[in-house]
Amino acid sequence: MIVEPWTGDACSLVDAYRDGVVSPLEVTEAALKAIADSELNAFSLVDDQRALDAAVNADISLPFGGVPMGIKELEAVEGWPDTEASLVFADRVYEFDSTQVTRLRAAGAILVAQTTSPEFGGINATYSRIHGVTRNPWNPERTPGGSSGGTAAAVAGGILPIASGSDGGGSIRIPSGFSGLFGLKATYGRIPRGPRVRHEPLTVTVGCLSRSVRDTARWLDVCSGPDSRDTLSLARVDGWETGLGTHNLEGKRAVIAIDLGSAVVEERMTGYLIELCELLIETAKLRRVDVAVKFPSSGWTWAISNNVGTKATLGDLYPDCAEDLTREIKGSMKMAVERYSLEVAAAAENFRIDMNEAMANVFDEADFIFAATNPDVAFAAEGPMPTTVGDVDLRETLGMGKAISNNGALTIPANLTGNPAISVPAGTIGGLPFGLQIIGRHHEEPLLLDLALVAERENPWPLTAPPSKTP
Repeated sequence: MIVEPWTGDACSLVDAYRDGVVSPLEVTEAALKAIADSELNAFSLVDDQRALDAAVNADISLPFGGVPMGIKELEAVEGWPDTEASLVFADRVYEFDSTQVTRLRAAGAILVAQTTSPEFGGINATYSRIHGVTRNPWNPERTPGGSSGGTAAAVAGGILPIASGSDGGGSIRIPSGFSGLFGLKATYGRIPRGPRVRHEPLTVTVGCLSRSVRDTARWLDVCSGPDSRDTLSLARVDGWETGLGTHNLEGKRAVIAIDLGSAVVEERMTGYLIELCELLIETAKLRRVDVAVKFPSSGWTWAISNNVGTKATLGDLYPDCAEDLTREIKGSMKMAVERYSLEVAAAAENFRIDMNEAMANVFDEADFIFAATNPDVAFAAEGPMPTTVGDVDLRETLGMGKAISNNGALTIPANLTGNPAISVPAGTIGGLPFGLQIIGRHHEEPLLLDLALVAERENPWPLTAPPSKTP
């Protein structure tokens, strides 16, 4: 029997195993063939033999028993490359599994391949000097986003049903929006990040990019809960999947702020998103409220301060390794070296405080914020970062620095404040997907998941890119 790659969600795959429709070995073999045949460049390593061995011995009674999945290359898998997507660390290998990977293995997952990321996860497209350009399965000329771009391409491209991601400034939500997937950035600390976690800049969360809300809920059942190696990890909460659809949303307050008061969003996208917001408000019986949403903009301050982490990673290798870095990382490091100071560090911390206050002010009067996930549909796969939105030249209206930062202006706020936020597939423009972002209160992911479930039912999305567009 010839088995094709699984194009349903991960939960339905486990059901198919248990019903005897297909076997883990057949599906894993199909996934490996799809990886070999793909031109998306979504993978930096394929662990063929270990995956096949795991498939033969898969325990399908487990939550992800026999499910082939990818792990983003910035996350540790023992024996896999530890390159940070950088030529600087081309020969380095992980010596341990991350906590999330350990829990996925225990839940029966088959780790098939490492998915690509931009260097140090530093931009919201996926290309690097070590791996080349990763492409969007909806249109290979466009980016799947970043930094979880390889994961997005693999899952939306119909190759793997689910894969891991991380989100320090939008790196789960941005590629989810660009690639037509569901992506949750949970409350900071929901899934632990150890071992050897670097907390600063206190924005990074881990999770998955999935084809369905229930897949992400199952991922939380498997991966969330405290770990002693992550001192900021949160207490265990049970029943993520079984609790789906059980929470009362009626009367919850929602504010529509497509641009979050600080970004420029494509005009047609804005119109479509408002229509979807109104549909969700009516269907879920939410109460729309008018609340001023105006999040502060940091210009280059936050970007400069974030290079402290990059310098910590590079250590004494910088600046001698500068010529091995991608253009964006090389440029941002140069700027940080020239401009970083005690005053910049203080300004960055004051910016975080201002953002926390602005977010808290909104949630004094609302329970959900509806916004765009990205300012526009996906841009060119090779970059550079766009400085236009539709017919608007952001360099003229915002200035050069803010023109580039517009690409993350919609997602960064929830990272800075630690709030949970999701990207739900909303539709397409010119054959390219775009997402609706919903931001919630701290620790209220169950409400976000239930609202996403309403969106999934009322505005169903294709689980993968159209086959004719998937190389």
